Amino acid sequence: MRLLKGIMTEQTSLARPTDTIPALNKPLIHVLTIIFVILLIYSNTFNAPFQFDDVSNIVDNPAIKDLHYYSDPSMVEGISKANGPIKAFLITRYIGYLTFALNYRLHGLDVMGYHLVNIFIHIFNAVLLYWLMILTFRTPFFSVAGRHLPFPDGSRNLITLFTVLFFAVHPIQTQAVTYIVQRFASLATLFYLLSLVMYIKWKEIKEQQAKRYVSCTMLYAVSLLSAVLAMKTKEFAFTLPIVMAVYELMFFDGKKMKRALYLSPFFLAILIIPLSLADTGGHIAALSGINDEAVNLSGERASISRGDYLFTQFRVIVTYIRLLFLPINQNIDYDYPIYNSFLDPAVVLSFLFLLSVIISGIYLYRLSKRPERRDRCWLRLISFGIFWFFITLSPESGVIPIIDVIFEHRVYLPSVGFFIALTAAIGAGLARWKDRGIYAKKAAVSVMLLVVIVLSGATYARNTVWQDNMSLWEDAAEKSPNKARPHHNLGLEYAKQKRTDEAIKEFEISVMLKPDYVDAHYNLGIAYIDKGRVDDAINEYQTVIKLKPDYVKAHNNLGLVYIDKGRVDDAIKEFQTILEISPDDYPLARKFLDFLLKK
Repeated sequence: MRLLKGIMTEQTSLARPTDTIPALNKPLIHVLTIIFVILLIYSNTFNAPFQFDDVSNIVDNPAIKDLHYYSDPSMVEGISKANGPIKAFLITRYIGYLTFALNYRLHGLDVMGYHLVNIFIHIFNAVLLYWLMILTFRTPFFSVAGRHLPFPDGSRNLITLFTVLFFAVHPIQTQAVTYIVQRFASLATLFYLLSLVMYIKWKEIKEQQAKRYVSCTMLYAVSLLSAVLAMKTKEFAFTLPIVMAVYELMFFDGKKMKRALYLSPFFLAILIIPLSLADTGGHIAALSGINDEAVNLSGERASISRGDYLFTQFRVIVTYIRLLFLPINQNIDYDYPIYNSFLDPAVVLSFLFLLSVIISGIYLYRLSKRPERRDRCWLRLISFGIFWFFITLSPESGVIPIIDVIFEHRVYLPSVGFFIALTAAIGAGLARWKDRGIYAKKAAVSVMLLVVIVLSGATYARNTVWQDNMSLWEDAAEKSPNKARPHHNLGLEYAKQKRTDEAIKEFEISVMLKPDYVDAHYNLGIAYIDKGRVDDAINEYQTVIKLKPDYVKAHNNLGLVYIDKGRVDDAIKEFQTILEISPDDYPLARKFLDFLLKK
């Protein structure tokens, strides 16, 4: 409530009685509208089940089921070797996992509680973005600019509202909100925005009301603490001090050394991330692709060079921009090609396009320094939005390979910059059409309201796909027909519903597309057993063991099949192998072995 009250007070100070659309200048209406719309478009997600990496990170993750792991981190060493990646992420993303542990403590695996937390994080992010826009319009740059040209306050309020609405209702955000485990992205964004907002507010009070020493100190402390929490939630937060420095350069003034001193603790906080990575026991090296080998939490591993990843990301970033402008054909599991040469025409054209956008940001920044420009305030905002987008996207769209080269949740934080630039461009247009006054503003409002309605409908529709596993993976398999994983995951859903023939078909497609897909071979073996095709199942389990000799479940199932076929010696060999690989995790293997040896 204090946050909302502060926003209302500051926003009211920006409004004037002469504004032509009074309703759009009332902060309470703004905030309530934002909250209502978010709750409405995400109202069909409360019972959406755990999906994809939710299973390994939440459902099957022992680290969220005991809060002692968070009070005594050394207990993490007691988690089995199979959970190595989880151990690594628990260290680097401590705060995110802690929220999952608190969810589990309160209501177990009831998905509604997890979804409610994610939705409220999204709401809070929208409110923080609203406050960020208000505070930005109160910075010295805008105050100075306002003395030299008539600044349309109504346009400021209009742009503030629609920047937040576009961010709040855009369907590309569904993966960061509805996909439970991607709370890492939305929660880190919350701390990221909170840190920046508190820092700006601290600067404002410090410069205008220097006597409020305690308030200043608290704001600065909260800002620094939020930065630390962001960095312990997701690694992209190391860009926060860079964004702060850009913000200082663009919107504040003062002595450079003094401003650098203010920011130095935030840059020192970046050390948290490499220190955390160093404490992961080598797992992050594989997870992040530092050794040119990447692995996701679903178990797929692949080799991709830094150069190939970078070339591919030029195309990926263009795809992100296309999705922000035109959010169609969204997909949880894109079948995205890997580009191996910078000279590939698609890579070159993407690079030139992105370079032109960055150069435009620099050019607009230089233009915004000219006092005679009527639209210099908006040009500065467009430039800042462009820089925000590329800076915040760089950790996951740079040179460190990640096996999944594209994921929509990665654009959650960068989209803030995109929407700031987009709506500021609208503000620049309104500044040029100033002579047309109320007519231009009404036209702009009508168009933007229509866009908000369309995006809201698209978000609600996209969320219907997330309502069950079957619809999600049918959608993915249809959009990525030549990628093995969607077919495998769709096969799993068919198997759960006892639609074994359809499951076999999907598993067979999966292993045809990716012959070394271990999990697909294993699950195909299980499906063959269900249909009585024992010899085919044996072939699949043997294939699994050739590809991955320590795949204990395949040895176990193969041993059971051998017992059923009377091949006792072969069964004994499989159970002995299990005990050699993992003597503590399969106690039944010891019982089966003892029984067979006595027999």
